[in-house]
Amino acid sequence: MKKGLCLLAILVVLSALVTNIGCATQGAAQPLTPQERLRVATTTSLYDTGLWGYLEPMFEEEYDVELDVLYAGTGIALEYGRRGDVDVITIHAKAQELQFVADGYGTERVPFAYNYFLIVGPESDPAGIKGMTPEDAFKKLAEMGRAPFISRGDDSGTHSKEKTIWKNAGFDYEVIRQAGAWYVETGKGMGPTLLHASEKQGYTLVDMGTFVAYQGKVNLVPIVDKGSIMLNVYSVIAVNPEKVTGVRLNSEMAANMVGFLTSPEIQELIGEYGVEEYGLQLFTPCAGAEPQS
Repeated sequence: MKKGLCLLAILVVLSALVTNIGCATQGAAQPLTPQERLRVATTTSLYDTGLWGYLEPMFEEEYDVELDVLYAGTGIALEYGRRGDVDVITIHAKAQELQFVADGYGTERVPFAYNYFLIVGPESDPAGIKGMTPEDAFKKLAEMGRAPFISRGDDSGTHSKEKTIWKNAGFDYEVIRQAGAWYVETGKGMGPTLLHASEKQGYTLVDMGTFVAYQGKVNLVPIVDKGSIMLNVYSVIAVNPEKVTGVRLNSEMAANMVGFLTSPEIQELIGEYGVEEYGLQLFTPCAGAEPQS
């Protein structure tokens, strides 16, 4: 009798264990629904100013999506788009942006903000370029061949603008970059390039937003800040799902990002960004109305 009761108890315990294991296995087999993700490639200048850190949680909350923001120079950001590594790009090199769209990789170039480039350098201005046009300032730096000029040298929007200024000043950029020790390429983003220029007490071309964000970290001041060539327009482009198959699942969310950046509410926030912290407007909103100078 006792032997029979013990056997019954063992069977009950085993049955309970099998049931529990089955329930646990059944629960684990039910996959969790992954949160939708949107991949954005942005310029180092938009990232270094903190603008994306400011806007990212707003977009994620409004659209219930996880935002992956990759920052790089414009050339790399465009390559990410061509490969389908990102769904949206936000950059500042108009000629390259228009070509990206013309080649079918982007759906539309949509400007959403602008500021200006500056040539910054030591307050003593050893090259004596203060008050010159950007073209004349570059010409004097090249002719002197002594005052350090620190270039990003990374195929970014800022680097593209620098090459345009050299061209307008009458110089071949490929010759300039081999002209001597005074010309230095960092191959890095705007923040590290500014720090290097400060360390060397040299000149560099920088977007206004990044300079304002870094001005407490560098011993540099604006030297040249006038000239229509210094206009710096930021655009957002959704990668074309018809051309780049890797972005088809996110094409609707990419369109949401374009609408988000150009919406009246976000345009107002972009215009206000930096005023409280730096006492200066870092970006001017311009959705649908790109400035010419």
